[in-house]
Amino acid sequence: MDNGGGRKVAVAAVQFACTDSPSDNIATAERLIREAHKKGANIILIQELFEGYYFCQAQREDFFKRAKPYKNNPTILKMQEIAKELGVVLPVSFFEEANNAHYNSIAIIDADGTDLGLYRKSHIPDGPGYQEKYYFNPGDTGFKVFTTKYAKIGVAICWDQWFPEAARAMALQGAEILLYPTAIGSEPQDTGLDSCEHWKRVMQGHAGANLVPLVASNRIGTEIIKTEHGDSQITFYGNSFIAGPTGEIVAIGNNKEESVLVAEFDLDKIKSQRHGWGVYRDRRPDLYKVLLTLDGQTQKPF
Repeated sequence: MDNGGGRKVAVAAVQFACTDSPSDNIATAERLIREAHKKGANIILIQELFEGYYFCQAQREDFFKRAKPYKNNPTILKMQEIAKELGVVLPVSFFEEANNAHYNSIAIIDADGTDLGLYRKSHIPDGPGYQEKYYFNPGDTGFKVFTTKYAKIGVAICWDQWFPEAARAMALQGAEILLYPTAIGSEPQDTGLDSCEHWKRVMQGHAGANLVPLVASNRIGTEIIKTEHGDSQITFYGNSFIAGPTGEIVAIGNNKEESVLVAEFDLDKIKSQRHGWGVYRDRRPDLYKVLLTLDGQTQKPF
C-alpha cells in the first residue's frame, strides 16, 4: 500500500505451541492472525504444518490419514474467509494428498480471499526426528513467486531455507519478500546439538544476498510422538524472526513464548537499494552451470 512515502508493507510472523487437535490449532492461528492484523500487518505467516504435532518424528502408516486434498480443504477455506474479512495475505501450510502422492504444501491466500495457487516443498529432509521422506514426495511445482495485493512474495518451506539456490530463484523471479514457515528444534539423536543460531544466520544471509526482507515462522513447545522404537521428543526452539534487506534482524521471538512479530518495510526504497547495490547487474549466469550438477564436475548439456 502507498502511504505517501513509498510502498510500505507490514509483515508478521506468528509462533505458538501446537496441540494435536486441528480445531484447537486453527483457533490459535486465527487468534494470532487477528492480533497481527490489529498491529497493522498486511502479510501474515503461520508456522509449518500448524494443524497438529510435527508427526514426522515417526514413520507411521496411520499418520497418512492427516493428509487432505488441496481443493475444498477445510483449513484453507477457513483461512480464505479470514483473509477476506481482514484484508490480509495468508500463506497456509498443510499436508496434501494428491491421489497416491503426498506433499508438504502451502496455499497462498490473497487479501480478498482468492487462492493464488500452491507451492510444494522441494527439499525433503530425512534424519532422526525429521523423517519427512517417508511422508512427502519431492515437490514438483518449482520455486514460485505470487503476486499479492501488497507485494510479490516468494514462499518456501523449512528445509528449503538451507538452500541459497531456492532464495535466489525466487528473488530472480521478482520476489520482494521471502517467507519460510518452519518446524525445527532439538535433535533427538544429539541433545547437545542446537542449530538455532545457524538456522537464523543462513536465512539472514538469504535476505542480505538478495536484498529482500525475509520472514521465518517456527513453532515452540515440546512434542512427544510414539514411534516403532519408543517415544521420540523434540523441543521446538521458536525464534521466529523478521530480517531486513541487509540481513539485519528487526523483530524476533524467543524459544518459549507465543509471539506475534510485525515489521514494516518500504518496498520502493528497498527496490532502489537492491538495484543500486549491483549484485543483480553483475551476475554471471553463464558461469553457473556447475550449479546444475551434483558433483561439481559433470557438465550437463543445455
